[in-house]
Amino acid sequence: MSRPARIAVAAGATLAALALGLVYPWLARGDAWLAVTWQHLWVLPLLVVVPVVWWWGTFGQDGRSPRLRIGSVAPLLKGPRGLRTHLRDLPGVLRAVALVFLVAALARPVSVLHDQGRDEKGIDIMLVMDLSGSMRAVLDSDPKGLPGQQQPLPKGKRLTRIDTAKIVVKDFINRRKADRIGVIVFGKSAYVLSPPTLDYQLLTRLVSKMTLGVIDGNATAIGDAIGAAAARLRRSDAKSKVIILLTDGDSNAGLVSPEYATHLATSVGARVYTIQIGNEDEVDVEDGTDLFGQPVYVRRRYPVNPTLLQNIARDTGGTSFIATDGKALADSMHGVLDHLERTRFESSVATYEDLFAFLLVPGVFLVALDALLRAWLLRRFP
Repeated sequence: MSRPARIAVAAGATLAALALGLVYPWLARGDAWLAVTWQHLWVLPLLVVVPVVWWWGTFGQDGRSPRLRIGSVAPLLKGPRGLRTHLRDLPGVLRAVALVFLVAALARPVSVLHDQGRDEKGIDIMLVMDLSGSMRAVLDSDPKGLPGQQQPLPKGKRLTRIDTAKIVVKDFINRRKADRIGVIVFGKSAYVLSPPTLDYQLLTRLVSKMTLGVIDGNATAIGDAIGAAAARLRRSDAKSKVIILLTDGDSNAGLVSPEYATHLATSVGARVYTIQIGNEDEVDVEDGTDLFGQPVYVRRRYPVNPTLLQNIARDTGGTSFIATDGKALADSMHGVLDHLERTRFESSVATYEDLFAFLLVPGVFLVALDALLRAWLLRRFP
């Protein structure tokens, strides 16, 4: 075969292999490929090596093939010539085309299946969580009795109030279906961890990462926390607005008094449900470790103000709870919303799909076909 004819055959085989590899992705997702977004665009420049691989596996083979000197080529010229002679470049072509699909798969194409508005029934909820220093106290609870599958605690370690609250709050978020939920954290001041959202996975990650010490926990600003939650619900169009306050202390800081914060919650139509964690009894608090690295606990007493929490709940039409252990805390959280009126609001829901698998399959198939041809039909000797 002349060199121009060989080039034409190799080019045609390349186009045919590309078409063959595209059949499965196109049949699987069709027009979705016309509007994909590439999550890892930095991978696509690797396609510049494809021509090198193509040349190396086809015409580059000629310079690396062993040669045998013989006295006359007449017998070879008269020898049989089969189809395999004309297909000797096919493995190199398949390898180069397979590299195209594998690099494209690494670039992670993503398709938006639909982005549409829909009506949902739900409640706008603000979770207000205390991160003051008293949340380091131990809250009696059996990890096996808490919702979800809990990791075993290190030897000598006990669940604190904040540990238990995070477990219960994450379970509460996972149980909601169509409620917009936001989170406020507070100590000496109040901070918005997340505005009301339907992205429950994000909320769960944010709550999981909460630790004591990230904000000033030397005081408890209950009024600021409720006021910040009411501000986030001010423009809500839901008929049912709820603030769930989890705290284990008395209000002793902040610019907004709890009484005025209660007025703010009432003015935006929000009911406040208060959950008091613990009581005024002495509790164990971790205070360093001993010589063997085991936690050391000391007894301390933290002031609480159940009357204040009861007044806040009563004045806003909510309910007050007291949770002295983990199970009571979980029951309080799950019982708050069962009887509340639900309302409709419109949410935008976008569904995404990773398409890399549809490129990975033909890439792997072409690599396997290349190896099969080299080992069986087009093997070289010597």
